[in-house]
Amino acid sequence: MLSFDERYRQQQFTRRNWTLLYGALFLAALIGSVAVSDFSIPGLIKGLPMAWNYIAGTMPRLTFENFWADMTDWYWGLRFWLRLLVETILMGFVGTVLGGVIALALSFPASRNLVENTGIYFAARRTLEFFRTVPELVFALIFVFAFGLGPFAGVLAIAVHTAGALGKLFAEVNENVDPRPIEGVRASGGNWPMIMRLGVVPQALPNYASYLLLRFEINVRGASALGLVGAGGIGQDLYVAIRQFEYTDISAIMLLLILTTSVIDISCEAIRHRLIGHTLTQVA
Repeated sequence: MLSFDERYRQQQFTRRNWTLLYGALFLAALIGSVAVSDFSIPGLIKGLPMAWNYIAGTMPRLTFENFWADMTDWYWGLRFWLRLLVETILMGFVGTVLGGVIALALSFPASRNLVENTGIYFAARRTLEFFRTVPELVFALIFVFAFGLGPFAGVLAIAVHTAGALGKLFAEVNENVDPRPIEGVRASGGNWPMIMRLGVVPQALPNYASYLLLRFEINVRGASALGLVGAGGIGQDLYVAIRQFEYTDISAIMLLLILTTSVIDISCEAIRHRLIGHTLTQVA
């Protein structure tokens, strides 16, 4: 029988071997990724000045004497861009809500502790994987082909991808809820929908809301990119400006996007912190 010191040394030896193995696998994957992607430090150093020159070329020439006139010339299409910006925000909002509803519905059968049928669990998990694996741009191209150009295709693309991403997160939240309320509803004769509504949702609701707000931030940024394939939003006008080499329009639209996403990020972060803090206070 091994002594305590011998068992400890054996465990340390095994742990060290696994650490070395994982380190070797990580290093091999890193080297392979660098080789496949043609990444090179000299190429990066050479390309950075060119990237900076492109960015600098998009900036307008503002003078102190004619500042307001220069600003007016820079933002000549402000009203039009603001309308497209509102459209982009609404695309992100509607897509988040629709995707959140689908994610919530699929998260219950995708939670191992809430379903006994492994077939239903497997089907729900694979559906969520498909939704989040296919890029939003691919979904947008499919929906543009099916429904035509415009924000409707963008909303559907955002909703489907959001359903996959949030569905997995919601399912993980469901799997970590306290089982006692679930057992209480079941012992009272509640059916499966009642167990979900009364035993799971009240516990997981703050986390649902937090993830939903986080996804809204992501979707507003994503909606901007969907315009590149004709799925509506301000990204469509940005794509036109890039193709036509309207450099000052590019910087004007990008600045609007940066300011808008920053405001949304700060607002959603504050709301999430209030939700999480309120939940912790209730638990305490």
